[in-house]
Amino acid sequence: MATFTKLLTATIVSAGLLTACASTSEDNTQLVQAIAGEHRSDKNKARDVYRHPKETLEFFGFKSSMTVVEITPGGGWYTEILAPALKGTGKLYGAHYPDTGEDNYYSNSRKKLVKKLASNTVFSEVELTNFVPKKESELAPKGTADLVLTFRNLHNWGEEGTAQVFKDAYAALKKGGVLGVVEHRMPESQNLADNKRSGYFPKSLTVELAQAAGFTLADSSEVNANPKDTASHPKGVWTLPPVLALGEKDRAKYLAIGESDRMTLKFIK
Repeated sequence: MATFTKLLTATIVSAGLLTACASTSEDNTQLVQAIAGEHRSDKNKARDVYRHPKETLEFFGFKSSMTVVEITPGGGWYTEILAPALKGTGKLYGAHYPDTGEDNYYSNSRKKLVKKLASNTVFSEVELTNFVPKKESELAPKGTADLVLTFRNLHNWGEEGTAQVFKDAYAALKKGGVLGVVEHRMPESQNLADNKRSGYFPKSLTVELAQAAGFTLADSSEVNANPKDTASHPKGVWTLPPVLALGEKDRAKYLAIGESDRMTLKFIK
């Protein structure tokens, strides 16, 4: 009887492990298919070498069954990957600037994203919510998100804005949920006050603000690091590709550097 019980237990455990592996495999497959999808332009795919979407999302623990929030999707570079990777199995909220009807950056950015989402059925399940910088915003229904993501936004929000965003993310996440942050990394030797328009943001301050919101730093990754980037350029981070703000001046030099050095941080609620 004892032997039978042991065999039964081993069988159940093995089945559980096989189910978990199958689930992980399916999640990875859906993500890989989304990254390779024909809906993504060659221009966007060319940036995968710098942005490492598969490795980055897997570092944050992404699974296709999750409820995910992407804060300020911008032109939708990551939305092109997240939407099909979650479609039918998970949920994607795009917390974006509201369209106030005015002719300004915020409203126009929202309008462009809405137009993009209507352009292809891969985006049909994306739900947009309203995000207002430096003001309390409901990124998703309270306590429903498994993963909240922000890519290269902290420098736009500044210290005050980032502090509020982290509070909003904490409210949106379930207990045990993850806040994933990718941002242009300012060297600790630089002073934020003197370089606040550079497009870079310090890791130490990012961690401090996240902890103040209630998060714990679980891990950090160098997957998006670029040691060639000194973070000291005439036009800030926009000197580098893909913007290349200096135009043809020293173009080869900045192309050789590549895109910015970025920190990749995983926080837990």
